[in-house]
Amino acid sequence: MSRVAQFIFRRKGGKGWHWTDIVTWVWLIGGLFIMFGPAVWLVGSSFKSPAALAEFPPTILPYITQKVTVAGHDKQLDLYEARLPDGSTAVLAEVRRIGVVAQMIDPKNPGEIIKVNIKDRKPVRSMSFAANNYTEPFVHFDFIRYLWNSVFVTVVATLITLIVNSMAAFALSKYEFCGRGLAMLLILATLMVPLSVIMVPLYSIISSLGLFNSLWGVILPTVATPTGVFILRQYMLTIPDELIDAARMDKASEWQIYWRIILPLTAPALAVLAIFSVVWRWNDFLWPLIVLSRKELYTLQVGLSIYSGELNVQWHFILAMTVVTMIPVVLVFIFLQRFITTGIAGTGLK
Repeated sequence: MSRVAQFIFRRKGGKGWHWTDIVTWVWLIGGLFIMFGPAVWLVGSSFKSPAALAEFPPTILPYITQKVTVAGHDKQLDLYEARLPDGSTAVLAEVRRIGVVAQMIDPKNPGEIIKVNIKDRKPVRSMSFAANNYTEPFVHFDFIRYLWNSVFVTVVATLITLIVNSMAAFALSKYEFCGRGLAMLLILATLMVPLSVIMVPLYSIISSLGLFNSLWGVILPTVATPTGVFILRQYMLTIPDELIDAARMDKASEWQIYWRIILPLTAPALAVLAIFSVVWRWNDFLWPLIVLSRKELYTLQVGLSIYSGELNVQWHFILAMTVVTMIPVVLVFIFLQRFITTGIAGTGLK
């Protein structure tokens, strides 16, 4: 541990601070805050009550204002640390608020009303985690059904995407045929076409094929991605052609070459594409919303829209379920990220 600390806190200026040390630490701390700050805020806010979410300015940790029961009042009153006109401070309970003046009383000795400006009071808070934000959706929200639909769409779409894109990349990288460059150019040109432009034609095709209100209607239109073809083709171009020639001399079929040689050597690129595909399919909201109208077929992202009504948005449930839906994507990345840095040159020549 001492060596690790020495490595992390070493400085270019020796015992003193060099300007590059300051810039490096500012860059690292700022990058960590930008990367992980929103995630920390999301997790912390998912444990807040609706009243805590409505407070301004917002806080990262879930705090609630302490309440007290006072004789003569039906409901519990909020506690505040107020500064009195004589300069002293006291813990008072707020009875009501009229404009910028809060009418407060002493909870231990309720008597006359004490008027305090709202700027001179500060709520007495304690940390409290609203665990029911996670438990209630599993009771009143068909989470298991939506989870299964999302898992089915993500897994099946990712598998088909890997197979289709790898076959296309294999043909575009290892076969010589007329129009290969033009075909690749047309595939890359589709990157400039947003989904909103082809949404109406896709919807017409899905309806004509009878895939409307079907999970297959969500899966099939987006399995062939130009990004995946480009990534895999560029990776397959680095595989020596001598390996394929040697396999053909050993009477290996084209399918065996693709399945037993190309795919194992392309595992790092396939892992990258798998991560992208899982993130794309898992977080997709617009296309499933268009294709699916039956509630039992909703994916998680579409199902979360149930908590967003016309007059009320239940943010505490939405934030909690958003945290839950992030967990599978994080696990997939943790499992597959070790393949990203795998080298192909040494693997192909062993």
